[in-house]
Amino acid sequence: MKRAFAKGLRSQMTDAEHRLWYRLRAHRFLDLKFKRQAPIGPYVVDFVCLKYRLIVEVDGGQHAENAADRKRDARLTSEGYRVLRFWNDDVLKRTDVLLGEIARAVTLRQERTPLPARSACHPLPQGERGTRTRG
Repeated sequence: MKRAFAKGLRSQMTDAEHRLWYRLRAHRFLDLKFKRQAPIGPYVVDFVCLKYRLIVEVDGGQHAENAADRKRDARLTSEGYRVLRFWNDDVLKRTDVLLGEIARAVTLRQERTPLPARSACHPLPQGERGTRTRG
């Protein structure tokens, strides 16, 4: 149900969401993978980088002083996500500034994220691959 709802939202993105998605999609931003209108628990978030558990929300005026948004952010934060909220107008007029804020948030998350085990990062040297003979 959430997946179908999220899919519908993807076709109804605002101008601000389109602008930000153009910059975040296809690993264009810091070579990170972002998803748009992604279901997370009971919510559908505008953009998420799962690797660093970073959520970016682009909001219109209906979100000003919204208690439901505060509750939602608290729940997502308790699940280990960092939530950044930007106004539509700021996304349209100051896109590069907001991308700088997203980059800073990623940097902070990277500093807290442990590196994978060495064996997971580095494959065997070329000479050691496939050295078994077939019998």
